[in-house]
Amino acid sequence: MKHIEKEELYAHLSGFLKAKGIELKEGSYSNFIHNGCKVLAEAINLSQQGVQRAKSGLNEKLDEMREIIHKKTAPRRPASPPAGAASAAGPAVETKPPDAPAGQSQPPDPPKAGKTRRAKPSKKAAPRRGRKPPPRP
Repeated sequence: MKHIEKEELYAHLSGFLKAKGIELKEGSYSNFIHNGCKVLAEAINLSQQGVQRAKSGLNEKLDEMREIIHKKTAPRRPASPPAGAASAAGPAVETKPPDAPAGQSQPPDPPKAGKTRRAKPSKKAAPRRGRKPPPRP
């Protein structure tokens, strides 16, 4: 962002007022306007610095969050068995379908369907058809 000088701001304001038909001449009101431009320029520059600082701090925090999310959601590598366990059990045999490329194992079996329970009938008695309810007293 561009740093704003008070003289530059005063020149822009003078040009704007001149276009509206107002010319600033040397005098007390002109000095007040000049001092106002100085304060305004300092406020603008400080706010720009604050925005830049906030932006860089926010970017750092976002990078940290992205890193944490990446670590939490990254796929886990399969745990490799200890060297002694594989040799004691014998050579590892990989099962794969005949048309699968080398190095690709067979997918696991789908889960077996268990017994399902039947829904219990509601305890509320259904009205009988054909009969009228007894009259109320």
